[in-house]
Amino acid sequence: MSCEGRPTRRTALAAGALAAAAATGCSKYGDEGADPEPPPSSPAASRSGGSPGKGGGAPPKGPVLARTSDIPVGGGKVFKDEKVVVTQPAEGDFKAFSAVCTHSGCTVRDVDDGTVNCPCHGSRFRVADGSVAGGPAPRPLPPRGIDVTGNSIRLT
Repeated sequence: MSCEGRPTRRTALAAGALAAAAATGCSKYGDEGADPEPPPSSPAASRSGGSPGKGGGAPPKGPVLARTSDIPVGGGKVFKDEKVVVTQPAEGDFKAFSAVCTHSGCTVRDVDDGTVNCPCHGSRFRVADGSVAGGPAPRPLPPRGIDVTGNSIRLT
């Protein structure tokens, strides 16, 4: 499949370059020889408990990002270094999204009253699906892959 027409580097990073590359079959610098990974199975790439992957797949890849008890029900937490926000819209239902606002690329500040909030121009995104709840943002926050096993949340 051709990789022509790829978005700019900034756009690709904001949209989750790994997810875009896996979905389109394009490679990115530094992944030569890496085993291809299938795209996440759910829209928000979240999983609650259970064994890693369906049918006993590979173990989680990333280090533990947070404990499930760190993410309040109906709220969430921003991880600035990883540029990800993890939410728990309902008890036991964890979601992860890019923490980069789709308006002008600012990192979101916090999660309050059911929305993920950007400090730059006031965009707000719903904790359940990352959709725009208000402000100038033109698109929802892109989903990020997480694995929830036991009380550990890892980026995938």
